[in-house]
Amino acid sequence: MKLIYALWGSGLDTALRSTQLHTLLRAAGVSRLQINVDDSDVEEAMLRITTFDKPVPAVVSVWTDTDVDPEPISDLLAAISQRTAGWEVDETVRLVPPAVENGVRTTALAQIGFLRIPADLDPDQWLQIWQGQHTSVAIETQDTFGYVQNRVLRTVHGTDQVDAVVEELFPMAAMTDMHAFYGSCGDDAELQRRITLMVESVTRFGAHTNLDSVPTSRYCFAL
Repeated sequence: MKLIYALWGSGLDTALRSTQLHTLLRAAGVSRLQINVDDSDVEEAMLRITTFDKPVPAVVSVWTDTDVDPEPISDLLAAISQRTAGWEVDETVRLVPPAVENGVRTTALAQIGFLRIPADLDPDQWLQIWQGQHTSVAIETQDTFGYVQNRVLRTVHGTDQVDAVVEELFPMAAMTDMHAFYGSCGDDAELQRRITLMVESVTRFGAHTNLDSVPTSRYCFAL
């Protein structure tokens, strides 16, 4: 089982690295932990979109056995944050992120997106467009080297409505350089072509509005 949490508050970068917290999470059934934080390494990132009432400063992903109760995990994360929202998700890895040592920052801009199904789209139709049609467009038009789609199955903490969480890894230059973001190699015409294709694709399933996009640094831990 995979759970994803959005956390709000101050000092989360330090709190989430605490060995004491990791010990408690392991005791609660967590075997893997991923921390994504909007920190000083990504402060120059140009792509920031907020639909939540406040920007998300940290995103936590945990993996457990299927029979683990998520409530103790939710309680541990709620205890270190001012506000927490959590969801159980169905993970699909489209591009495998590079392996890094335990607790070492991945050399990447890890862009996290929180998606919501538009009212005028049937959920099955939305899923088919997103995962069945948009996936290849996203890979072909952006310079990503890690791409993970997480479809929300249920809410496990809080009341915030989210239908999917996406993580895409870009070169660090993509924070401020559109050519680096889209992989267009300095060709302005090619850049515009890729942007047009991407905008058309996300519009088809409503991901051009009512979303959050958070630039982060990415850290993984085996507990």
